[in-house]
Amino acid sequence: MKIIENKENKVTFVEEIDESLANAIRRYVNEIPILAVKEVEIHKNDSALYDETVAHRIGLIPLEMDNSYDDKTEIELKLSVNEEGFVYSGELKGKAKVVYDKIPITTLGKDQEMILVAKANVGKGIEHAKYSPGMIYYRNIGELKVDKNCDVCQECVKSCPQNILKIENKKLVLDDDFKCDMCDVCAETCRKHGKNGIQIIPRKEIAVTIESYGQLSSKEIFNKSIKRLKQDLVEISKKIDKA
Repeated sequence: MKIIENKENKVTFVEEIDESLANAIRRYVNEIPILAVKEVEIHKNDSALYDETVAHRIGLIPLEMDNSYDDKTEIELKLSVNEEGFVYSGELKGKAKVVYDKIPITTLGKDQEMILVAKANVGKGIEHAKYSPGMIYYRNIGELKVDKNCDVCQECVKSCPQNILKIENKKLVLDDDFKCDMCDVCAETCRKHGKNGIQIIPRKEIAVTIESYGQLSSKEIFNKSIKRLKQDLVEISKKIDKA
């Protein structure tokens, strides 16, 4: 495995892995238990937004997930604001913490007030998107093949949407071996100039990206997705043995 990007909430690695397995891991992200607001009791709302809109916005605010939470967990969060200006997610106070405290919920004018109670529980992304911790996606990686008799032109370099082509020693090469997404624009440009000297060939490896919404780290999302997949495979195996 080779890590090609490692940011706070995003990790990309390259590995030789079957696409069907990568797709199964991707789908099991929505099987990971996550804490999110399930219902909102609004006692006072003087803002311009309807109660339903405010509740919807609060439901999508990411909450920090703890390993001690389970399907019986229920956490109460309260919000009480009577100051003019934006009402942010950080105003929600309770045993659970919001991941990002500057998500705008609504705005209040002079002498306006908002009071509400939100109840959070643990759920899965297959039930509702608010329980999703992030996403996993993957792509094929292309390998550049240039005919030795092909006259390299700057037009091919300029045509690359990723800006990863360059000319070295009169040869067309990739500036980054793992960023070619096989769009084939350079090869098409070459053909438009009456030549057929560029080919993009799929590599055995694929690039897998894990993006987190903040409730869990990217590494935790990947590991938990694999764990949930393994658990289901064990259950299927047991049922097959009993059949």
